[in-house]
Amino acid sequence: MTRSDTPGTWDERTTLDTFHDYARATVVHKCAGLDDEAAVKAPLPASPLMTPAGIVNHLRWNEHYWFEVMFLGGTDLGPYTQDDPDAEFTVALQVPLAQLLAEYEEQCERVRRKIAGIGLDTMSHGTISGDRHVTLRWVIGHMTEETSRHNGHLDIIRELIDGTKGD
Repeated sequence: MTRSDTPGTWDERTTLDTFHDYARATVVHKCAGLDDEAAVKAPLPASPLMTPAGIVNHLRWNEHYWFEVMFLGGTDLGPYTQDDPDAEFTVALQVPLAQLLAEYEEQCERVRRKIAGIGLDTMSHGTISGDRHVTLRWVIGHMTEETSRHNGHLDIIRELIDGTKGD
């Protein structure tokens, strides 16, 4: 994944996609150099699900859910259930970090292909808050916010795990 926050052109779609891709690439960047043992550490006692591996997997499944399920109307294939709504965090503890990162990058690429050429004003198949459809513009913005927020978590967790301070 290329990590640049400067769009090649200044139209709205390119700008939104560039910021989203920058946030995505930052996830990978913040995990660079972590081994599998460190990737499953949860250094915040009150947040046992907050591991680098869990966050990466959570973001992977959020990409799937918001773009492929909510926006495009596809089938939800995520590991979470009503009985275990946080399963994407826990199943990640059994998967090598390199595999999780590869699956995350593959998911991001799949989403890029599926939404390419779809207008920003196109409304979602699914609804939020029970009955409100959202635009592709909203979904891209929401996922940029979601990914950026978790990048902040990764930054703090990484520093607590091994002292690495990210940019």
